[in-house]
Amino acid sequence: MKITEDLIRKVTWEAIEQLGKNVTVDTVKAVVSKSLEKLNAEDHFEKENIGDSGRVILTSFGLNHPGIVAGITQVLSRAQCDIQDISQKLMGDFYTMIMIIDITNSPKELKEIQDELNKIAQELKVKIYLQHEDVFRFMHRI
Repeated sequence: MKITEDLIRKVTWEAIEQLGKNVTVDTVKAVVSKSLEKLNAEDHFEKENIGDSGRVILTSFGLNHPGIVAGITQVLSRAQCDIQDISQKLMGDFYTMIMIIDITNSPKELKEIQDELNKIAQELKVKIYLQHEDVFRFMHRI
């Protein structure tokens, strides 16, 4: 977790509200430090247990027609995503595609990429699912 000035300010104000107006500077510093340590510990726990590979798994399927792969890869290219692996299978009139994509260099958040892929999915009349690799691994580890 990135500790920003805004986060420190927020935690400090919360500490002051909890401790009251007659609190000393040293008491506020102690409470804020404890809160920040707790946030760092929680963040470390999440990263340790889920990880942060920066990769996502895209699954797409539907009726086959020209332009599906082009439409999806254009969205990923505009988002500066790196396709690390791709598998596609045609089964009669149906197609399936699975991609492993690195989004670490993308200026967009996962949600923004999902929203753009949802738009192209509607245009192409296909289904597209995007899931963070670490969540996928965690889900299938149970």
